[in-house]
Parts: sequence; structure tokens; C-alpha cells
Amino acid sequence: MKIGITCYPTEGGSGVVATELGKQLARRGHEVHFITSSIPVRLRCFERNIYFHEVRPENYPVFLYPPYCLSLAAKMAEVAEAHRLDVLHAHYAMPHAASTYLAQKMLRSRPIRTVTTLHGTDITLVGQAPSFYAVTRFSIQESDGVTSVSRWLRDETVRIFDPGRAIEVIPNFVDSETFRPRRDAERRAQFARPEEKILLHISNFRPVKNVKAVVEVFTRVRREFPARLVLVGDGPERPPVERLVQERGLERDVSFLGNQEFVEDILPLSDVFMLPSLHESFGLSALEAMAAGVPVVVTSIGGPPEVVVEGECGYLRAPDDVEGMSDAVARLFRDPDLARAFGEAGQKRSHDLFHADRVVPAYLRAYGG
Repeated sequence: MKIGITCYPTEGGSGVVATELGKQLARRGHEVHFITSSIPVRLRCFERNIYFHEVRPENYPVFLYPPYCLSLAAKMAEVAEAHRLDVLHAHYAMPHAASTYLAQKMLRSRPIRTVTTLHGTDITLVGQAPSFYAVTRFSIQESDGVTSVSRWLRDETVRIFDPGRAIEVIPNFVDSETFRPRRDAERRAQFARPEEKILLHISNFRPVKNVKAVVEVFTRVRREFPARLVLVGDGPERPPVERLVQERGLERDVSFLGNQEFVEDILPLSDVFMLPSLHESFGLSALEAMAAGVPVVVTSIGGPPEVVVEGECGYLRAPDDVEGMSDAVARLFRDPDLARAFGEAGQKRSHDLFHADRVVPAYLRAYGG
């Protein structure tokens, strides 16, 4: 098949999933065309069967802002016509699904299937804004196929938008060849001494990620264990998190790494991965941690209970339950055998249920292939 994929090219989960999906499709012999504003962050090097088409919004004095949605739709139609695409796949409803709808209408002489994948905040936050609600609902209704990354997100979409159509749940997936246990003592020594534990968090540092809770948990467990906190990512919450670290006197114990492309090299170095979001539609970074053999402490709100089995490969806690999360992290720090068992169980679960070979065929079926 010939597939056009549009996503945000940054480090967020929707862009990561879209990029990894494109790579998996290309490796299976399909022709994939990324139609985005810049090269996706995980499209690191040349990949056979993958092509990139840059969207460049036009700027003109009468435009208050460059009309990206229109430029995107025009580029989608152009690429679809030139390369005879079979499918346009929009990741994240706004504005990609709306642009896909317009591109499809521009291609009336040549039918093309459209698929929209809902990822989370496009439904729970952005799509509910008064100026976006109607167009988000319309775009979902008019897509030929709609998928959601979790049952929770599907149910939220139905509750919020009442689209009156079927939404298929296709979970996120992980490449088990890339994300796997790899203990590297030399690399680990860059962050912690051998006797120190490492608590790791990865996110885009938006308010919903609740990063301050990670610092509060670390403050508590640091009293009992020699430990280091490693924070990966960047975003609007980083400055207040940095101030909180200073207020707690933890500057020497916390490493801010900023955005990191090769997180598969960092995850296996940690002893516990923590994701205390106010809600998560799925929790891709937690799944990647599990694949790397790391036990997780994750929010219980949203899709993570579909990924993490409580007391088997990690712990699920409410995002405001700092004491509960602290106890969970301390339990794993205190008992290496328990942490090892959780890590092994998480790795097995990620492979058995969320391996690319199980998930990618579901997308091909959604494409009609």
C-alpha cells in the first residue's frame, strides 16, 4: 500500500507512535509518505520506503497567522495525487483530521481512504476548546476510519463528542528490538554511584504530566535511600520544576537532561520509572520502560490500567497520592528481587500484548489492506 502519514514531528507520544508506525510499515514493504512541518524526531536516518514532504505555510500581510491547516491540506492532496496514495492517516485530531477531510474533497476524481487516530489531549483538552469542538466532532464523523489508542480514550470520545460512529481501539506498540534490558555500568555511572538508585521520568513537561509530584516523591524516598532523579524532556513546566528542586535542596541529586532522542539508551539504566500524570490516554513511555525491563509507578487515571497490571509489573496510583507513590517507589528500591520480578513481568507483557507484530496488522486492516 501507499500511505500518507501526518503527525506532530516533536517528542510527544502521538508523533512518536506515528513515526514508529511508519517505520514498521515501511519495513513490511509498504510505501510511506510523511507529510509534516519538519522531519519527525524519531525518523533518525534513511529508511527504505519512507519519504518526507515538508509543509510550508504561506505568509501574507493579511494573514494574522500563517494558515497551516490549509497549507497542510494542499500538500496532502498534492502528495496523494503525485504518488497515488491509497490512504491518508491523520494522527491527533486537531488540525490534522480536518486537513485530511479537505484534502480528500480536493481529490474527488480519485478516491482515497482517510483514517484518524485519536491520541489523548486532542480529545480531552484541545478538542473541547469552544472554537475547536464542532470541527473536531465533524472531523471524527467524516473520517472513513477512526481509531483510539485505548478503551478509556474511546469511551471519553463517545462521552464528550457523541460522534455516532464506531471507533476501533488499536493500542500503542513498542519495538522490542530497540527497547530491551541493557545494563551499562559505564553509562549508568554518568548519573549515579553503584549504591545509588535511579528514579526516572520522561515527558513533555506539560501541566498534565504532573512532574512536580515526581520531585515530591523523590524528596521522600531520598530520605531513606541514596538515590538520583533523572528527568528527561522539556516544556512549560520545566522552570517551576527546577525551582522546586532548588527549594528542596536537591540540585546535586537531580539531573535535567532536556529532550533526548535515544531514550532507549537511558531507560534501562533506571531502577524505577515514574509517570504520575493527571491522566494518560495510554502511557507510551511507561510501556517503553516495561519493555526495557524497568518496573513502573504510573497514574491510575486513564488508559494505564490497560497497560500496567497492578502488583505484577508496576503500581498504579492516583496522581495526587504522593504518599502512595512514595511507598511504591520505596518498596521497589528496598526489594531488588521484587523489582527484578516486576521488570521481567513488564517485559513479557509488553512483548506478548504490545509488540509491533501484533499491533501493526490492525492498522493495515483499518486502511482496508
